[in-house]
Amino acid sequence: MTTNNTAPINDADLQQKAKDHLWMHFSRQSVLEEHGVPIIVKGEGHHIWDSKGKKYIDGLSGLFVVNAGHGRKRLAEVAAKQAEELAFFPIWSYAHPQAIELADRLASHAPGDLNRVFFSTGGGEAVETAFKLAKYYWKLQGRPTKHKVISRAVAYHGTPQGALAITGIPAMKEMFEPITPGGFRVPNTNYYRAEEMGFTGDIDAFGQWAANRIEEMILFEGPETVAAVFLEPVQNSGGCFPPPPGYFQRVREICDKYDVLLVADEVITGFGRIGAMFASTHYGFQPDMITCAKGMTSGYSPIGATIISDRIYEPFRHGSTAFYHGYTFGGHPVSSAVALANLDIFEEEKLVENVRDNSPIFRKTLERLNDLPIVGDVRGDGYFFGIELVKDKATKTTFDDDESERLLRGFLSKALYDAGLYCRADDRGDPVIQLAPPLTIGPAEFDEIEGILRGVLTEAWTRL
Repeated sequence: MTTNNTAPINDADLQQKAKDHLWMHFSRQSVLEEHGVPIIVKGEGHHIWDSKGKKYIDGLSGLFVVNAGHGRKRLAEVAAKQAEELAFFPIWSYAHPQAIELADRLASHAPGDLNRVFFSTGGGEAVETAFKLAKYYWKLQGRPTKHKVISRAVAYHGTPQGALAITGIPAMKEMFEPITPGGFRVPNTNYYRAEEMGFTGDIDAFGQWAANRIEEMILFEGPETVAAVFLEPVQNSGGCFPPPPGYFQRVREICDKYDVLLVADEVITGFGRIGAMFASTHYGFQPDMITCAKGMTSGYSPIGATIISDRIYEPFRHGSTAFYHGYTFGGHPVSSAVALANLDIFEEEKLVENVRDNSPIFRKTLERLNDLPIVGDVRGDGYFFGIELVKDKATKTTFDDDESERLLRGFLSKALYDAGLYCRADDRGDPVIQLAPPLTIGPAEFDEIEGILRGVLTEAWTRL
């Protein structure tokens, strides 16, 4: 196979170089050492190709990133043109047109008075920025004891030390302890497992119950010590937990009551994934900050941002007060230019509207899998769904650690990939399969995805 008119791919040579030198992210190096690694060499639309020439459906948009689809020559050309004109300049006391225009564009999409944009190079950095800014803001208000942050169980918010403190996955943190202090956890919005959290009742009441656990934690720690609450509009880790009706409205009330900032982590849910440019708008609540990244450029160049309300920005408008924080490549000219062109594509091709129109069809297509004994729950929103797998459908009994290891890592991940579907089999909570395809696809592709899932999950059940 060839790609981009270059010499044929030498898979064996690449595999050896990977074994010799490449350290994979979030991966067991032993797998690379023993079996090699899939090498992806090309993308076009909603498909990717590996170094052996095999074609796959990209059911995860790379990593919740390639929202506009692969192979957009227009974005590559914009990047090349900008690199020729101004490849790099920092926004440390200087600026350039692309960062200015992109900040203006993002502010126009953000809800309410979120008018200030602080650029970074990825989602973890955006969360880190929000954490530091929240603590600093309260110091500037003469309330220096407000430094703690609240997030949800099993939630992932990034790997920098501050963002890791907000992340609610103990197994991802224990090897790096001591972690930055100040992170506290409350229940998430997994209604399928509500009884295990101690709640019985309908989903509307569950939303109020889950939100009230935030108030309970604020009161337990002391409102004078809590700076912010960090929540994803749809929680990713654990398997796509959408908010119950009224949940975010109640959270907003609680944050206002106790003078706590509300940060919407939209690193995944931003830029059309849920059927709006920002999911905060879709769910009708007003955060004090939004963190975003991934889909901003559809992955064609790295960038992240923290979008900040006028209220939080106000202390920095005058005098000598400065936010001594930043990143060399934040607001990079090439990335900013690509982001602007990417947002043009969103508008011209009505990608957000495509998600909004087709999401109910996607849901119904995936819900056909409910007839399989291994499928316990199908949940999510927009083009972002999780399929929770169970050992016993009637009792919702999940798999033990050994079974989960054999099911997800030992069979499902590879079997789905071999069947032509790239997606995620995740066990950071209960075992789930996650889907977040490019926003360009429609009903025909939904059927194709469902067919592959059905075949692999049917085989998985016979192996238990």
